[in-house]
Amino acid sequence: MKIRGKHIILFFVLFLTGFILVVNYESTDSGNFDPLNRLNSTWAQENELRNQIIMEQSLNKMLQEELRLYQYQVRELEENLSTVNEKSEEKAENLLEDIERLRKIVGQVQVTGPGIEISLEDSDYLPNGANPNDYIVHEGHIQQVVQELYVAGAEAIAVNGYRLRHSSFIQCIGPVISVDGNISSAPFIITAIGDADHLEAALTLHGGVQHQLINDEVTVRIQKKTNILLDSYLTEG
Repeated sequence: MKIRGKHIILFFVLFLTGFILVVNYESTDSGNFDPLNRLNSTWAQENELRNQIIMEQSLNKMLQEELRLYQYQVRELEENLSTVNEKSEEKAENLLEDIERLRKIVGQVQVTGPGIEISLEDSDYLPNGANPNDYIVHEGHIQQVVQELYVAGAEAIAVNGYRLRHSSFIQCIGPVISVDGNISSAPFIITAIGDADHLEAALTLHGGVQHQLINDEVTVRIQKKTNILLDSYLTEG
Protein backbone atom coordinates (compact mmCIF):
# COMPACT_ATOMS: atom_id res chain seq x y z
CA MET A 1 0.00 0.00 0.00
CA LYS A 2 2.77 2.41 0.71
CA ILE A 3 4.48 1.63 -2.59
CA ARG A 4 1.28 2.11 -4.54
CA GLY A 5 0.67 5.38 -2.71
CA LYS A 6 4.09 6.61 -3.65
CA HIS A 7 3.40 5.73 -7.27
CA ILE A 8 0.17 7.64 -7.21
CA ILE A 9 1.83 10.67 -5.68
CA LEU A 10 4.67 10.51 -8.25
CA PHE A 11 2.21 10.20 -11.09
CA PHE A 12 0.27 13.14 -9.82
CA VAL A 13 3.43 15.25 -9.51
CA LEU A 14 4.56 14.31 -12.97
CA PHE A 15 1.11 15.04 -14.39
CA LEU A 16 0.97 18.38 -12.63
CA THR A 17 4.45 19.26 -13.81
CA GLY A 18 3.58 18.33 -17.37
CA PHE A 19 0.41 20.31 -17.18
CA ILE A 20 2.28 23.36 -15.87
CA LEU A 21 4.89 23.03 -18.61
CA VAL A 22 2.23 22.77 -21.29
CA VAL A 23 0.35 25.76 -19.93
CA ASN A 24 3.55 27.70 -19.54
CA TYR A 25 4.62 26.85 -23.10
CA GLU A 26 1.30 27.89 -24.53
CA SER A 27 1.34 31.04 -22.46
CA THR A 28 4.86 31.84 -23.53
CA ASP A 29 4.06 31.05 -27.16
CA SER A 30 0.94 33.15 -27.17
CA GLY A 31 2.54 36.03 -25.24
CA ASN A 32 5.85 36.43 -27.04
CA PHE A 33 5.79 35.08 -30.62
CA ASP A 34 2.50 36.40 -32.00
CA PRO A 35 3.42 40.12 -31.55
CA LEU A 36 6.85 39.50 -33.00
CA ASN A 37 5.37 37.81 -36.04
CA ARG A 38 2.95 40.66 -36.49
CA LEU A 39 5.78 43.18 -36.13
CA ASN A 40 7.89 41.34 -38.66
CA SER A 41 4.93 41.22 -41.00
CA THR A 42 4.37 44.99 -40.58
CA TRP A 43 8.04 45.71 -41.28
CA ALA A 44 7.89 43.55 -44.37
CA GLN A 45 4.84 45.43 -45.65
CA GLU A 46 6.47 48.79 -44.93
CA ASN A 47 9.61 47.72 -46.73
CA GLU A 48 7.57 46.57 -49.70
CA LEU A 49 5.66 49.85 -49.80
CA ARG A 50 8.91 51.80 -49.43
CA ASN A 51 10.43 49.89 -52.32
CA GLN A 52 7.33 50.51 -54.45
CA ILE A 53 7.50 54.23 -53.67
CA ILE A 54 11.19 54.32 -54.62
CA MET A 55 10.42 52.49 -57.87
CA GLU A 56 7.52 54.86 -58.62
CA GLN A 57 9.73 57.88 -57.97
CA SER A 58 12.44 56.51 -60.23
CA LEU A 59 9.89 55.78 -62.94
CA ASN A 60 8.40 59.27 -62.64
CA LYS A 61 11.86 60.81 -62.89
CA MET A 62 12.61 58.77 -65.99
CA LEU A 63 9.27 59.73 -67.56
CA GLN A 64 9.92 63.41 -66.79
CA GLU A 65 13.30 63.18 -68.52
CA GLU A 66 11.68 61.54 -71.53
CA LEU A 67 8.95 64.21 -71.55
CA ARG A 68 11.57 67.00 -71.53
CA LEU A 69 13.39 65.25 -74.36
CA TYR A 70 10.21 64.96 -76.41
CA GLN A 71 9.33 68.60 -75.71
CA TYR A 72 12.79 69.66 -76.89
CA GLN A 73 12.42 67.56 -80.03
CA VAL A 74 8.98 69.07 -80.70
CA ARG A 75 10.33 72.61 -80.29
CA GLU A 76 13.23 71.77 -82.58
CA LEU A 77 10.87 70.36 -85.21
CA GLU A 78 8.62 73.41 -84.91
CA GLU A 79 11.59 75.72 -85.36
CA ASN A 80 12.78 73.72 -88.36
CA LEU A 81 9.29 73.71 -89.81
CA SER A 82 8.97 77.42 -89.16
CA THR A 83 12.31 78.02 -90.83
CA VAL A 84 11.29 75.91 -93.80
CA ASN A 85 7.99 77.79 -94.05
CA GLU A 86 9.74 81.14 -93.79
CA LYS A 87 12.22 80.13 -96.46
CA SER A 88 9.43 78.81 -98.65
CA GLU A 89 7.38 81.97 -98.14
CA GLU A 90 10.41 84.14 -98.80
CA LYS A 91 11.21 82.13 -101.92
CA ALA A 92 7.59 82.38 -103.07
CA GLU A 93 7.55 86.13 -102.41
CA ASN A 94 10.77 86.59 -104.36
CA LEU A 95 9.34 84.53 -107.18
CA LEU A 96 6.15 86.60 -107.22
CA GLU A 97 8.20 89.79 -107.24
CA ASP A 98 10.26 88.50 -110.15
CA ILE A 99 7.11 87.53 -112.04
CA GLU A 100 5.53 90.92 -111.37
CA ARG A 101 8.69 92.70 -112.49
CA LEU A 102 8.78 90.67 -115.70
CA ARG A 103 5.11 91.37 -116.34
CA LYS A 104 5.87 95.08 -116.06
CA ILE A 105 8.80 94.81 -118.43
CA VAL A 106 6.81 92.93 -121.06
CA GLY A 107 3.95 95.41 -120.67
CA GLN A 108 1.25 93.01 -119.47
CA VAL A 109 0.11 95.09 -116.51
CA GLN A 110 -0.68 98.72 -115.81
CA VAL A 111 2.09 100.43 -113.88
CA THR A 112 2.05 103.54 -111.73
CA GLY A 113 4.74 105.27 -109.72
CA PRO A 114 7.43 107.93 -109.74
CA GLY A 115 9.85 108.29 -112.61
CA ILE A 116 11.17 110.65 -115.24
CA GLU A 117 10.08 112.13 -118.52
CA ILE A 118 12.61 112.70 -121.30
CA SER A 119 11.76 114.95 -124.21
CA LEU A 120 13.73 114.56 -127.46
CA GLU A 121 13.20 117.33 -130.01
CA ASP A 122 14.61 118.15 -133.39
CA SER A 123 17.15 120.92 -133.40
CA ASP A 124 15.64 124.39 -133.87
CA TYR A 125 18.77 125.50 -135.67
CA LEU A 126 19.57 124.42 -139.20
CA PRO A 127 22.71 125.91 -140.75
CA ASN A 128 22.57 126.91 -144.38
CA GLY A 129 23.36 124.04 -146.68
CA ALA A 130 23.24 121.48 -143.88
CA ASN A 131 21.50 118.15 -144.23
CA PRO A 132 18.19 118.32 -142.29
CA ASN A 133 18.49 114.62 -141.38
CA ASP A 134 21.48 115.51 -139.25
CA TYR A 135 19.34 117.74 -137.04
CA ILE A 136 16.33 115.58 -136.30
CA VAL A 137 15.59 112.75 -133.85
CA HIS A 138 16.14 109.30 -135.28
CA GLU A 139 15.18 105.83 -134.07
CA GLY A 140 18.73 105.29 -132.81
CA HIS A 141 18.42 108.23 -130.43
CA ILE A 142 15.22 106.87 -128.91
CA GLN A 143 16.70 103.40 -128.67
CA GLN A 144 19.73 104.77 -126.83
CA VAL A 145 17.54 106.37 -124.20
CA VAL A 146 15.26 103.34 -123.84
CA GLN A 147 18.18 100.92 -123.44
CA GLU A 148 19.89 103.10 -120.85
CA LEU A 149 16.65 103.38 -118.88
CA TYR A 150 16.20 99.61 -118.84
CA VAL A 151 19.78 99.12 -117.71
CA ALA A 152 19.22 101.67 -114.94
CA GLY A 153 16.26 99.67 -113.64
CA ALA A 154 13.20 101.24 -115.24
CA GLU A 155 10.08 99.17 -114.53
CA ALA A 156 8.06 100.38 -117.49
CA ILE A 157 8.65 102.68 -120.47
CA ALA A 158 6.43 104.37 -123.05
CA VAL A 159 7.20 106.50 -126.11
CA ASN A 160 4.62 109.21 -126.78
CA GLY A 161 2.19 107.19 -124.68
CA TYR A 162 2.81 103.90 -126.50
CA ARG A 163 3.84 101.31 -123.96
CA LEU A 164 6.94 99.35 -124.83
CA ARG A 165 7.50 95.65 -124.27
CA HIS A 166 10.56 93.41 -124.62
CA SER A 167 9.88 92.83 -128.32
CA SER A 168 8.89 96.39 -129.25
CA PHE A 169 10.15 97.66 -132.61
CA ILE A 170 11.08 101.30 -133.15
CA GLN A 171 11.64 102.43 -136.74
CA CYS A 172 12.17 105.70 -138.62
CA ILE A 173 9.75 106.46 -141.43
CA GLY A 174 10.95 109.77 -142.87
CA PRO A 175 10.35 112.54 -140.32
CA VAL A 176 8.21 110.31 -138.06
CA ILE A 177 8.81 107.30 -135.84
CA SER A 178 6.89 104.03 -135.80
CA VAL A 179 6.57 102.32 -132.43
CA ASP A 180 5.16 98.83 -132.96
CA GLY A 181 3.27 100.19 -135.97
CA ASN A 182 2.03 103.31 -134.16
CA ILE A 183 3.15 106.47 -135.97
CA SER A 184 4.44 109.29 -133.80
CA SER A 185 6.14 112.59 -134.55
CA ALA A 186 8.47 114.89 -132.66
CA PRO A 187 8.75 115.89 -129.94
CA PHE A 188 9.24 112.36 -128.64
CA ILE A 189 8.33 111.99 -125.00
CA ILE A 190 9.90 108.95 -123.34
CA THR A 191 8.29 108.17 -120.01
CA ALA A 192 9.88 105.77 -117.54
CA ILE A 193 8.72 104.54 -114.14
CA GLY A 194 11.39 103.82 -111.53
CA ASP A 195 13.77 105.55 -109.16
CA ALA A 196 13.76 109.06 -110.63
CA ASP A 197 17.14 110.07 -109.19
CA HIS A 198 18.80 106.88 -110.35
CA LEU A 199 17.30 107.05 -113.83
CA GLU A 200 18.28 110.69 -114.25
CA ALA A 201 21.81 110.03 -113.02
CA ALA A 202 22.20 107.20 -115.52
CA LEU A 203 21.24 109.46 -118.43
CA THR A 204 23.28 112.49 -117.36
CA LEU A 205 26.61 110.76 -116.73
CA HIS A 206 29.54 112.63 -118.23
CA GLY A 207 30.03 111.26 -121.71
CA GLY A 208 26.78 109.31 -121.43
CA VAL A 209 23.56 109.24 -123.42
CA GLN A 210 22.55 112.86 -122.88
CA HIS A 211 25.99 114.05 -123.93
CA GLN A 212 25.87 111.95 -127.10
CA LEU A 213 22.39 113.21 -128.01
CA ILE A 214 23.46 116.83 -127.61
CA ASN A 215 26.44 116.15 -129.86
CA ASP A 216 23.96 114.87 -132.45
CA GLU A 217 22.10 118.19 -132.30
CA VAL A 218 19.13 116.70 -130.41
CA THR A 219 17.46 118.87 -127.80
CA VAL A 220 17.13 116.93 -124.54
CA ARG A 221 14.97 117.84 -121.58
CA ILE A 222 14.67 115.66 -118.48
CA GLN A 223 12.03 116.16 -115.82
CA LYS A 224 11.32 114.13 -112.66
CA LYS A 225 7.73 113.05 -112.03
CA THR A 226 6.19 112.09 -108.71
CA ASN A 227 3.52 109.91 -110.27
CA ILE A 228 3.26 108.37 -113.73
CA LEU A 229 0.57 106.03 -115.03
CA LEU A 230 1.32 103.71 -117.93
CA ASP A 231 -1.36 101.42 -119.31
CA SER A 232 -0.57 97.88 -120.26
CA TYR A 233 0.60 97.11 -123.75
CA LEU A 234 -2.56 95.09 -124.51
CA THR A 235 -4.88 98.02 -123.88
CA GLU A 236 -3.04 100.37 -126.19
CA GLY A 237 -3.90 101.16 -129.77
